[in-house]
Amino acid sequence: MASYFNDKVVIVTGGTDGIGKALVIQLIEAGAKVATCGRNHDKLYQLQASYPSANLHTVVADVSNENECRHLVESTIKMFGGIDILINNAGVSMRALLKDTTPDVIKKVMDINFYGTVYCTKYALDSIISRKGTIVGVSSIAGYRGLPGRSGYSASKFAVQGWLEAVRTELMGDGVHVMWVCPGFTTSNIRQAALNKTGDAHGETPMDEGKMMSSEECAQHIIKAIRKKKRTLVLTFTGKRTVFMEKFFPKLADKLAYKFFFKDGKLVK
Repeated sequence: MASYFNDKVVIVTGGTDGIGKALVIQLIEAGAKVATCGRNHDKLYQLQASYPSANLHTVVADVSNENECRHLVESTIKMFGGIDILINNAGVSMRALLKDTTPDVIKKVMDINFYGTVYCTKYALDSIISRKGTIVGVSSIAGYRGLPGRSGYSASKFAVQGWLEAVRTELMGDGVHVMWVCPGFTTSNIRQAALNKTGDAHGETPMDEGKMMSSEECAQHIIKAIRKKKRTLVLTFTGKRTVFMEKFFPKLADKLAYKFFFKDGKLVK
């Protein structure tokens, strides 16, 4: 792993928590020059302080803001000379029924998850093409199967996967590798930070995090998939089973999803 990533320049969006933070740490340890962003200045400062002598560049940025994405990319190129790998990891979830929420909440999720990926990829593209690099989208099982209570999140992940599939085909002649990964249920803060019906963070999760794959293990799988230039990566048994059921038995998948997320007609997960 160290030989492949040594001196490669990698941008990881959303690198202050969960999978993103695990990716940043493991890539630094593999010898990469890493740039990352987040909205929380204190968390970025703590991350930078943990690796004072490492090749780490941090930027306060909200990926839903096009100019802030451009600044992240341009400052990374100025710092390290170019970009080899872009990992579009930053994202937000939601947990609210459509009948209870507003379109603004769904738009907020789309702006972060989909347009954040579009902005960062577009501004990094020339450098990645020149280096015949890699573009990664951290998607979700919700990009294969619409999940109740997560309609905006599912829409954003379907959009990311469809967009990246189109971009992958466009860039085949340029020697650029494009892939998307679907972690399944992983221990991270994405469920605590999930937006409620009013667009505020829930601050808690009804899911049993103890039974989920750790962010560190998930990051290991993603890094290995990048090295092997996989097209897609679906993690966890539940994730793989969900994709299989959705592809071959979609009506049954509807019933199983309802049973999993609802109890007595109320959303419980």
